Amino acid sequence: MKFAFGHSLTTSISTLRFPYLHHSFTNSPWFSCKRKTFMSQFSSNSTSLSSSSVRNFSSTTSDDSMALPKIPKQQQQHPWLIVGLGNPGKKYSGTRHNVGFGMVDALADAEGISMSSVNFRALFGKGFIGNVPVMLAKPQTFMNASGESVGAIVSYYKIPLKQVLVIFDDLDLPFGKLRLLPKGGHGGQNGYSFPPQYFSIIVFKSISILGMRNIIDHFKGNRDFPRLRIGIGRPPGKMDAVNYVLRPFNKQEREELDFTFHRGVEAIRILVLEGFDKSATFVNSAKSIELT
Repeated sequence: MKFAFGHSLTTSISTLRFPYLHHSFTNSPWFSCKRKTFMSQFSSNSTSLSSSSVRNFSSTTSDDSMALPKIPKQQQQHPWLIVGLGNPGKKYSGTRHNVGFGMVDALADAEGISMSSVNFRALFGKGFIGNVPVMLAKPQTFMNASGESVGAIVSYYKIPLKQVLVIFDDLDLPFGKLRLLPKGGHGGQNGYSFPPQYFSIIVFKSISILGMRNIIDHFKGNRDFPRLRIGIGRPPGKMDAVNYVLRPFNKQEREELDFTFHRGVEAIRILVLEGFDKSATFVNSAKSIELT
């Protein structure tokens, strides 16, 4: 099979290039490794290619490559930090006070993120939600010192506070209800008076308050970060709040909590991928599941 290479074909070859690259096709690694073989075959089958043509081929591709569009540098994407508040140890495992941990576990399981490493005094994992990098953390400092762990993570990775979601339990919300807020205080009850029977509730609630306050302190007073509250309800009758939050869930509560975690995971996905407003609409307009 014979080949006849003229100047027009040489010129057409010289215009071949990959789109959006800074160099022509002839300068690519693939072409360089094949060039000797190609030229030896070419010289044995044709004598019509002069040295001036080769020089013209090289100069043409060199000049044309200067006109190619440059690839804009992709901006580095900051990760999201998803923090669940709770207390370490078997005494608190699987209790109402640790539903923040439970939500992070549900998210890690849904997204295939390992939480086996320990960093920044927290059980820690890295992964993605869609194409967005995320970090999951369950501080092991006890709830009232959570800021020591969360603040260190935010500082080290330079995470914007608007991309730090803190998840924790709330006695003032009905069991299983979610509420997503864009920012706020520590949730304290300053300036209010309560009858004596609510004292244990206030004492217990103050633990969550101290945890949020500690985080805000480590953010240098900045409160502009989203938080997801999970309702655990008030204790029935005259039951002590401490006993209530530490007792195991019954079957119906477990089913409703699983549903809550499912909705919470979906809400976090929407938050990370589509923004706060869409996630808040999804969360705050949702009705609790009715179990029979």
